[in-house]
Amino acid sequence: MYLPDSSILTNIQVQGHAQLREILFEKIYIRVRSLESRIYTDEELVTLPDIAPAHPRFREWEWRKESTGRLIRYFSRKKTNPEILEIGCGNGWLTHQLAEIPGTRVTGVDINFTELQQAAHVFSNDPNLRFIHGDIRSGILEDRRFDFIVFAAALEHFPSAKKILHLCLSHLNRGGEIHLIDTSFCKAAEVKMEEQRTLAYYTSFGFPEMADYYFHPTYEDLRSFRYSILYNPKDFRHRFLKRKNQHPWVRITQN
Repeated sequence: MYLPDSSILTNIQVQGHAQLREILFEKIYIRVRSLESRIYTDEELVTLPDIAPAHPRFREWEWRKESTGRLIRYFSRKKTNPEILEIGCGNGWLTHQLAEIPGTRVTGVDINFTELQQAAHVFSNDPNLRFIHGDIRSGILEDRRFDFIVFAAALEHFPSAKKILHLCLSHLNRGGEIHLIDTSFCKAAEVKMEEQRTLAYYTSFGFPEMADYYFHPTYEDLRSFRYSILYNPKDFRHRFLKRKNQHPWVRITQN
């Protein structure tokens, strides 16, 4: 991964000082992602969600290509010139894809400064795209509002799905929507079992402490919101597809 010096970070806004927990999380997170083959070269990043069939994560990216295509088609039809926020944007691959929608203005936010540097470098020529380093719970968005807020495989890193989603509602324009993709939801009764599986998974890599930063949102968490499932992998229409995304696509709208 290429890490540019500060003079190149023309479209990344750094807010405040990282807290100790964020620093510890980033160090562990980057190491684990490397072991998982989820750290990408600049050349690979530009092409995502397309990736070489020989890559260990090829099948995962086929799913993400599917969910990304649905999301982009939806946004393109839904509103002209939307303001979009992606929370937990990481290396910015999806933020970049969303910025390809004509007329959009897209912001990516993440506490992971390492991957955010790569995003700012690789996508520095996107005039309608910017990145902010920090935690939205700290108030870095101030009073900014958006038409769409996206979590793509990111909701799992917040201890309380309900709290972060309620906070996001306050950053929506009138008629705005929150979209959750590539995220697993379980039942409340399954959380303990999922926590054990997560601990075993990260222990297998030698980083059991990573389990302290990974949480399990439930369908019960969504009950206090006005939500719809726009794609359900268990729907009979998708049941027999050989290649299908295993995660639901959830839309939350204002009450």
